[in-house]
Amino acid sequence: MSTFQDLGSLLLVRGADEIDHAGGSLYVHLHRVAKRLGSLGASDTLVLAGLAHAAYGTDGFPTHLFDWQTERPVLESVIGTEAEQIVYRYGACDRETTWRDLAEHRTVTDRFTGTSEELGTADLRDFVDLTIVNELDVLDNDAKRAVKLGPFLTEQVPRWQSIASPAVLTESQRILQL
Repeated sequence: MSTFQDLGSLLLVRGADEIDHAGGSLYVHLHRVAKRLGSLGASDTLVLAGLAHAAYGTDGFPTHLFDWQTERPVLESVIGTEAEQIVYRYGACDRETTWRDLAEHRTVTDRFTGTSEELGTADLRDFVDLTIVNELDVLDNDAKRAVKLGPFLTEQVPRWQSIASPAVLTESQRILQL
């Protein structure tokens, strides 16, 4: 079995298919995000992280499949250290203090611990690409949330153009008609 299949099975065991989310279940959303990342040329590590990106919940989606304090090793044993770190960083991100000035400060504030982490170029790109692709999926699949999310992304994505990958930036510009 591949790591992707192992993770998919683990997500099912944790009930991701029973949790409502944009366009169906959380399980379906996670797969759409991973698939879109893959189609945009993301690394296998980032695609794997995309498949698990809400494992610890997020600032915008508090439901979690794993407890970030006690179960990080469980997820890490399936997807590896690098992918788990991306998932943790994404889930732990305090969006209010991080997103707006991310391109300038390159710092992600952890909503769980209150600490901040300055990211290198590759980590920053992975973080932004996952963030944009996730938000685009919500935009595409949740008409109610799209009313506010569309204008927000139209304002936010240009701020991240210097740090997003070219493929993700092109995809977001196409969808948002920027």
